[in-house]
Amino acid sequence: MSKLCAGRVVIVTGAGRGIGREHALAFAREGAAVVVNDLGTSLAGEQTASQPAEEVAALIRSSGGRAVASADDVADFAAAGRIVATAIDAFGRLDVVVNNAGFVRDRMFANTSEAEWDAVLRVHLKGHFCVTRHACGYWRERAKAGDAVDARILNTSSGAGLLGSIGQSAYAAAKAGILALTLVQAAELRRYGITANAIAPAARTRMTEDTFAEMMKKPEQGFDVMDASNISPLVVWLGSRASAHVTGRVFEIKGGELCLYPGQRPGPSVDKGARWDPAELGDVVADLLAKAPEPLAVYGQS
Repeated sequence: MSKLCAGRVVIVTGAGRGIGREHALAFAREGAAVVVNDLGTSLAGEQTASQPAEEVAALIRSSGGRAVASADDVADFAAAGRIVATAIDAFGRLDVVVNNAGFVRDRMFANTSEAEWDAVLRVHLKGHFCVTRHACGYWRERAKAGDAVDARILNTSSGAGLLGSIGQSAYAAAKAGILALTLVQAAELRRYGITANAIAPAARTRMTEDTFAEMMKKPEQGFDVMDASNISPLVVWLGSRASAHVTGRVFEIKGGELCLYPGQRPGPSVDKGARWDPAELGDVVADLLAKAPEPLAVYGQS
């Protein structure tokens, strides 16, 4: 039986542990060659080590797959270029970028430092930009040369990006930015044969097992809804040739539950046909609020 991603070459960032590790292993099982990228940092983004990426790459190779390790920093533009070059040098091409790398520095907004804010937005939002920007340069050159490009960008947002999350203002802002970035990529890059989609996964990882301890608790028996490997089948399919018709979409996934997120849509409106007077807007806004559905609660909101 033909494997879903046979012949595909995939970069997975943050693939040394957690969800990214499961993505790398799942792509390899479906026949893809994988660049396993991981800076090897702690949960707070400290220290670096190549060991996590090397261990996953070695595991893939020991199972008969093809993989190389990369310990380059996704949010350093030059280093991100090396990640893309690693794929092309090792396997002769690149078809899929899975942007998964990230960490958290949870803090209530009033206590968040500038350094914490910058660090979280750097790895999540800038990291999504850097690797994909280099990949798109490669794909666009191929398309302009007349090659048939069938490429995929898979971005990782979060429920925090969809709804917000108390104690995670920087993380939520970065993940919301990733959603908007995905929409723009999908609109701009389709003409080159590139699709862009995002996932908002819920699973047990280093970033969630302490913050949401009760929700992430492993069951004593039965289906483990929060197992990180539950996320990867969707990502593998989105990275395959079969998903060429899907772009600019956001999928929430938890366990076996898959939801296509509808995105922001206009709600109730009123048009005066002239400039508003500030004093009259109180009643107008009250009427709009009465007609609109209540927004979903921010994660952690009581």
